[in-house]
Formats: sequence, structure tokens, C-alpha cells
Amino acid sequence: MGTVLRRQLGFREGKSMEPGRDRPPAVAGTFYSHDAARLRREIEAYLAAAEAPRAIDGELVALVSPHAGYSFSGTVAGSAYRLVQGLKFDLVVIVAPSHHHLFSGFSIYTAGDYLTPLGRVPVERCLAMELIGKSAAVNFHPEAHRQEHSLEVQLPFLQVALGDFQLLPIIMGRQSQAAARQLALILTQVADQRRVLLVASTDLSHFHDAATAGRLDRGVLDAIAAFDPDLFWHLVESGTAEACGAGPLLAVMLAAQQLGARRARILAYRHSGEVCGDNRRVVGYLAAALFK
Repeated sequence: MGTVLRRQLGFREGKSMEPGRDRPPAVAGTFYSHDAARLRREIEAYLAAAEAPRAIDGELVALVSPHAGYSFSGTVAGSAYRLVQGLKFDLVVIVAPSHHHLFSGFSIYTAGDYLTPLGRVPVERCLAMELIGKSAAVNFHPEAHRQEHSLEVQLPFLQVALGDFQLLPIIMGRQSQAAARQLALILTQVADQRRVLLVASTDLSHFHDAATAGRLDRGVLDAIAAFDPDLFWHLVESGTAEACGAGPLLAVMLAAQQLGARRARILAYRHSGEVCGDNRRVVGYLAAALFK
């Protein structure tokens, strides 16, 4: 993993803890409302106000969605999840970066289900255990999930947009091109004979002035629009673009291509300065769709 990604994620070393039970919401009341009724209303408003169309001409394979507090990135996330309203999937696979726990490989939560103020999100634990049994790179690190917001904040949007769904929650540890390619193969196998929605959770550049952020983020947007995963990774590795979820995004792009996706569409882009009015230190947010 390059120094740019390590700096953005702020990793610290830690040891895995014993498995617990259901994973309770860690950032309800901070990143989004802890009140179920208010949370549902806010998400419905984000979906209604989304810049993206309600449908695309093609079969949706994957989404890219941000993971900041909803007051900053909710409108962008709404542009991604608006596309899944009315659709049905056998499984939703979210791939998110680890901000709190440093480990190698990929962690799938197997101790129970994920909980949000909107209710229970059932984890496909049989599939998770099967993947853990097949690959030494796949494991369950409870600490990777305990406080991780980047996966959690996707769930209320999915609960409102999709209703009931089965979840495979994956936290990616150390990010590298090799690890992303390995994960892409796993994702491709998971999607065999299932209708799966892949979700890559990432924010873009961090804490630059708005003009610099715009230049850095433009490279990511262009690489995704061109559906060029190699270009995307080159930009990140060279420091000419930033994404704290670069590994998850690369894995999802590669897997989507293997699953037949040939087109990409940028749905929305915004930075935090457009919300708070401070353009001196901003974070970039992106929504995108990959489809056949």
C-alpha cells in the first residue's frame, strides 16, 4: 500500500478480538441520524433530489458511493442509490476500506447481522464462511468492523432504496494492486449464478484547497468514465489522484468488467466546501455506476 493511501486512512496496528454478535451501528447520531423516522425521511429526500436519472440503459452491476457524514455526502450517495430503487438483487456486496484496524487481506463479518436504526441487515453468513474456508486471504477481523463507518453508512441508503436484501460486508485491509486483483476474483466467483450488486465505498481527495481537489479528483472521474482500472491505479500510485478506498474501487471495477460490465457513468461529484462554505480544506465525493 502506497504512502498516499496510508496517510489518508490513518492506520494503526491492532490485534483481532474474539467474535461478538450482531454488529450495532457505530456512527448513528454522528454520521447520520439515530432516529429511524428522521433518518428515513432524510434519505428519501436525498434520493428524490438526486442529480442522477432514475434508470440507466443497461444492467446495473456496480455502484461507487462516498462514505462521509450524510450532511456532506448524502446528496452524492443519493445519486448512486436512486438507481437501485425498484430493482431486486440476490445479494449486495459492499467493499469498503479500513480506517481503524491494520491487517492484511479481507474481513467479512460472520458473527451476526449488521444493525442500523432502520432495522436488521441480514449477513449471508453461509457464503461468508465458505469464502473464508476457500481463501487464506479472507478472514473475520472483528476490530475491522467495530468502528468502521465506510461500510455502515451505505446500509441505510440500501434499506430505503431496496428494502430487504442479503449483505456480504467486506472490509479491505492493506491496499495494493495485487490485493485488489485477488479480491476481484473472489467477487467474480460470488456473483456466479446470482444477481449481485457490487458497491465500492470511497471518498476522493482529502484536505486540499478546492482548486487542488478538483484537479486531483478529475483524474479519478476521467479514469472511471473511461472504465480504465489500470489508469485509475496509476494515478493513485503516482499521487496525481487520491481515493481512500482506492483498493475497493479497483477491485470492484475489475470484477465488474469480468462480469460483463462495459460502460461507466459518473452520476455526481461534489466536495465538502460546497456544503460548509470552507474551500481551504475539502474532501471529494463521487457517485458512479458500472453497467452492461
